[in-house]
Amino acid sequence: MGAILVHEFSTLDGVVESPTWTFEFGFDPKMGEAIAELTGRSGAILLGRNTYEMFEPAWSTRTAEDDPGAPFFNDTQKYVVSSTLTEPAWRNSSVLGPYDPEVIGRLKAEVDGDIYVSGSAMLVRALLADGLVDELHLFVFPLTIGPGNRLFLEDSKPLKLSLSASDSYENGAVHLAYKRAKA
Repeated sequence: MGAILVHEFSTLDGVVESPTWTFEFGFDPKMGEAIAELTGRSGAILLGRNTYEMFEPAWSTRTAEDDPGAPFFNDTQKYVVSSTLTEPAWRNSSVLGPYDPEVIGRLKAEVDGDIYVSGSAMLVRALLADGLVDELHLFVFPLTIGPGNRLFLEDSKPLKLSLSASDSYENGAVHLAYKRAKA
């Protein structure tokens, strides 16, 4: 059984939506190495509909010459959690239907390797609440932006996590890797 590995870009105040705010910081190559380690372990990608619809036009036309991550995003099997998407346009994509923790649990058992999740805050909140996330990788950027979609909402179920790794980058971002705390 593989693990579910979640990757999020976040501000200091916890905003994760549409991270165009990362652009002013540049992309440190060491961050790319950390993300490549996650994708290299993964045999599938799991996305919510919104993130899928943002990723498809951004990645589907890229090649390895454009971005070393392109083969992973284009060639790896993608699973989309959605009650509205019926015909995914991006190759190697399947729609799982609405969120169902049992379906995700079966997917974890069936996939060869780990499952990579990027963005997809609504999906990640549900996965965290149902205990399905094995590793949470937050790349926190040194800014606050106030309003915006946050990974952890005021009414989120409390979680205990254990820091498993951390790193800092030249651009001021930090990578915080968490696993579930042992009970």
